[in-house]
Amino acid sequence: MRALPRRALLAAPAVALMVALAACGGGSDADSGSSKAADSRQSAQNAGDAQADEAGEEKETPLTGEVKEKAEAAAVAEFPGTVVKSEEDREKPGMLAVEVQKSDGSTVEVYLDKSYHVTGTKQEGTEEDEG
Repeated sequence: MRALPRRALLAAPAVALMVALAACGGGSDADSGSSKAADSRQSAQNAGDAQADEAGEEKETPLTGEVKEKAEAAAVAEFPGTVVKSEEDREKPGMLAVEVQKSDGSTVEVYLDKSYHVTGTKQEGTEEDEG
């Protein structure tokens, strides 16, 4: 029986400290919680907005992982240079698009199928396909 009162005496300062902290910052914690929720909602909305360009059109989904590595390797094998970006092509569903900056500074968008075969290109700044 003596152990219970001793535990209670040891816990009392901790409880008092928690009550004091809650009393001092209680309003701040409540605001912080709602602020965090608002921040989370804003972040989610911004992420959704990031998928749309200024004209309101959806942007392509960036490639990741092994698909990214293989698509970029295939594009650079055909058009040596530096990869600027790689993504799923919204305009040509089922196709991958890799933008490569060539050594002369020009850029070419290389279109690949899901087997990483080049199916066409577009010189950046033009609307015509080259192949």
